[in-house]
Amino acid sequence: MTAQSAAKIVATRVVATPDMLGESPLWDERRQRLYWVDGVSRLIRFHDPATDSTGQCETPSTVGSIGLCEDGRLIAGLVDGFYLVDPDKGAVTPFLIPPRNEKMRFNDGKVDRQGRFVCGGMGVFADPVGELWRIDGAGHSEILANGIRIANALCFSPDGGTMYFADSLDRFVRAYDYDNGELSRPRVFADTQQFNSGPDGATVDAEGHVWVALVNVGKLARFTPSGKLERLLEAPTDMPSCPAFGGPDLSTLYVTSIKDSGSGRAISRHPQGGHLFAIDGLGIRGLAEPRMKLTLSETPDV
Repeated sequence: MTAQSAAKIVATRVVATPDMLGESPLWDERRQRLYWVDGVSRLIRFHDPATDSTGQCETPSTVGSIGLCEDGRLIAGLVDGFYLVDPDKGAVTPFLIPPRNEKMRFNDGKVDRQGRFVCGGMGVFADPVGELWRIDGAGHSEILANGIRIANALCFSPDGGTMYFADSLDRFVRAYDYDNGELSRPRVFADTQQFNSGPDGATVDAEGHVWVALVNVGKLARFTPSGKLERLLEAPTDMPSCPAFGGPDLSTLYVTSIKDSGSGRAISRHPQGGHLFAIDGLGIRGLAEPRMKLTLSETPDV
């Protein structure tokens, strides 16, 4: 990246009120709206850039991540399972609630290119008890992996054939073949130990490069599809948590951040800690987010 291109990059604070634990930014290209969560405050927040208006919806427990549904609602991973959310009406409806595991809560999640919500759990005390779940709009569910301490960096290649995923405490982002929805051929994609940081949230751009929030060192890393570091950017605050592309042409990189995770593991020392930022001037575009098509009228059994 040249000095000239770097000089054009501008980071702007999006809303005045910070989050305690900002995560899971999600651009709805149909509504031209950005969603994100404040996990600790149990909020799903949204911002309409065209009108500079904001809103929020309360959730019954800590919320880890959200995805888009075809009918305009959101699918959300909360502490105990998966819920459908209508943010405008403030309606939160259980969709699929597994048998309760008191030692785990659901954390990072994304809708895959096939329209299923994939969400990883984490140990309440970072114990290796987390599971990686996948659910579809018909209410079918399956567990893809277990033994996870803190699930993060979940995202998918543009063709949907590769899944990226991290257990943050391992400090590796791994890639998996995702053909036919099965996980196979796990390999280290990016080693974030070199930056003295675990990986937090991640997203994939239109070129298939993977953007990873390096939460412990206040940076954003862009890796090529082969796992080579392509660029390293200073984040607008010290604890960036998750990036996502949005805006009318998907060229704005939105970045959430942490003020106080509530666990004692992540507390910002920056005056802008917890704020949501829009970074423009990167010259890179993202991809429209997939949507889950709901075909079930009642809460499924598991």
